Amino acid sequence: MAKFVAMALHEVRGHEKLRDRLAAVIAANRFPQVSLLIGPPGVGKQRLALWVAQTLLCEARAARGPCGRCSACRRVLDLSHPDVHWFIPIPRPKAPDPSKQIDEADSLLGEVIAARRLDPSYERPEGTASHSLASIRLLQRRVSLTPALASKKVVVLGDAERMVVQEASPEAANAMLKVLEEPPADTVIMLTASEPQALLPTIRSRVVSIRVNRLPDEIVQEFLEAIGVPASPARERRVLLAEGSIGRALSSGSGIDAAEVAADRFLAAVRGGPGKWALAALAQPPWAARGDFTALLDGLAVRLRSRVVEAPQQNRVKLRRYLAALRRVELTRWDAQGNLNPQLALAVLAQELRDLL
Repeated sequence: MAKFVAMALHEVRGHEKLRDRLAAVIAANRFPQVSLLIGPPGVGKQRLALWVAQTLLCEARAARGPCGRCSACRRVLDLSHPDVHWFIPIPRPKAPDPSKQIDEADSLLGEVIAARRLDPSYERPEGTASHSLASIRLLQRRVSLTPALASKKVVVLGDAERMVVQEASPEAANAMLKVLEEPPADTVIMLTASEPQALLPTIRSRVVSIRVNRLPDEIVQEFLEAIGVPASPARERRVLLAEGSIGRALSSGSGIDAAEVAADRFLAAVRGGPGKWALAALAQPPWAARGDFTALLDGLAVRLRSRVVEAPQQNRVKLRRYLAALRRVELTRWDAQGNLNPQLALAVLAQELRDLL
């Protein structure tokens, strides 16, 4: 039988200025008790939150971030610190009894953490995964615990927008709101979101927002080199398509390619005229599978960005059209963070793209 060896999390890449500011705030004991890291998918928000957890619990108490050598740092890096609780979207528990649903959520979350411990090059959770009410009840249970090793405990809730998007009602978000209103004094809570507008306004009003920007292409390139991706035109393409997101670069063999295929189909429908793109828009589920909708928009942005890069510089008319089309996709992607009907949005976008392309 093969023996599996746990791996440490990948080193944090980029965000040097932001990390310097966060380390200074932590050293001054002024890090907010409840915060929200906001930024595009895959730019390292959850990894950065775990870096903050490592800094908060580091036994060396260095002024410029975690030492990386003490017991606390090593435990955070291999996802075994009992005072760091990382909540990741999981399938909705199926147990009929609410208390058993919490136990099932605990087991499912443990499986995901174990998988990430074995392979830190993970991809985004499936579109149906969420933070159900059972997951938030589990979070409440862990928040009430006394720290086991450190003086405080840290909770990271990744993809926090899935409390609303994947729920038939805002029960999970309301339960989370109760935790945020009066968190225990020994607890630091960090949420991350790519679509903060999908969070309840009452949640957004109770957090300190921290912006996490896209990474330079050279940082994405360095990361791929570090994990052993050989230099090649294919790697260069992965860097281009990643658009400053290490997560996108990691998933380029599946998620990005699937989004590009969906984008190609949509663009073909746009070229086919109103009859074609109307059917394509109606084929998009109106409220479920919002992850598929935003993935399609991401794929369209990647395709159009490639056209901008490849467009002959002397053909300024075509270049301006591609840039305008890219802008329309980006605006739709931004609007998709709210209560936007995907079918109507795609119909409007298709008409705009047809005029531009």
